[in-house]
Amino acid sequence: MKNKKVYNNVLDLIGETPLIKLNKLTSNFEGDFFAKVEAFNPGHSSKDRIALHIIEEAERQGILTPGDTIIETTSGNTGFSIAMVSIIKGYECILAVSSKSSADKIDMLKSMGAHVYVCPAHVSADDQRSYYQVAKRLHSEIKGSVYINQYFNQLNIDAHYKSTGPEIWEQTEGKITHLVACSGTGGTISGTAKYLKEQNPDIKVIGVDAYGSVLKKYHETKEFDEKEIYPYRIEGLGKNLIPTATDFDIIDAFVKVTDEESAHTAREISSKEGLFVGYTSGAAMQALKQLNEEGEFKSTDRVVVIFPDHGSRYMSKIYNDKWMQAQGFFDSEHSTIEEIQYIK
Repeated sequence: MKNKKVYNNVLDLIGETPLIKLNKLTSNFEGDFFAKVEAFNPGHSSKDRIALHIIEEAERQGILTPGDTIIETTSGNTGFSIAMVSIIKGYECILAVSSKSSADKIDMLKSMGAHVYVCPAHVSADDQRSYYQVAKRLHSEIKGSVYINQYFNQLNIDAHYKSTGPEIWEQTEGKITHLVACSGTGGTISGTAKYLKEQNPDIKVIGVDAYGSVLKKYHETKEFDEKEIYPYRIEGLGKNLIPTATDFDIIDAFVKVTDEESAHTAREISSKEGLFVGYTSGAAMQALKQLNEEGEFKSTDRVVVIFPDHGSRYMSKIYNDKWMQAQGFFDSEHSTIEEIQYIK
């Protein structure tokens, strides 16, 4: 049973997220700017799309059968989405999580019934302690397990090709000129861009990368440079390896953003646009600011930026003044927010 207000289960709510015009933050920009707000998915992130698509495809192929265990590496959002789908479909869920993930994300994964292994973030991808290697080891040890492996899974791209891309094309009435999206696994930007460029190859696709990640340089040189790698704080953005779920050929350019500016911009989105979004959304909006300063946009452009997840995942990080102070993110330009007033 499904109509406009009644759904069989929470999975029916995945996709068809709104496109919301950005007003205050872009008032001095050239062009019109819209956010694809993925926090409106039931799992509060764009990763709901890939979790459902990959799991249902595995079921269709007979790879997943009742009683099996799903294993995945995640910075938090994909894990939450997989745990949510697993609950509805009756699978066990084991997640190898980066220690860079916020405490909020890890607590959410546990609350969804997932078995969580927290792995050190700042080790190489081939280190036996990395979340990639831990997930592989668990998969080899657990009979009847399926490893999603989002970083190297073509279905990651397909999920967005079949949903996010068509939605944006329809919502903009085919008038989109630019797509700006963060790149981690690369599935969101690659699948969305593939669909949009099939409709109009002139659409410019710009990826957002983090300082400390290898993606931008690899896109420009096709060389993996370990010297680019160093610790950074943004979750779900950038990589210390090259995911095959990223189609670098379909991305026109990359922009790098800093941890500090992305954190402040996320808070600015919340306070000025009324959209309570996550750290990576701040990174995407920060990239828009930088592109505008570089003269990328003109008055006739219609730009879509993807906001991947919800601010509730970052209450112990970017929305926590003590964390921001500890990172050195507050200065004369960015002071702490006004103290709460308690009435006695």
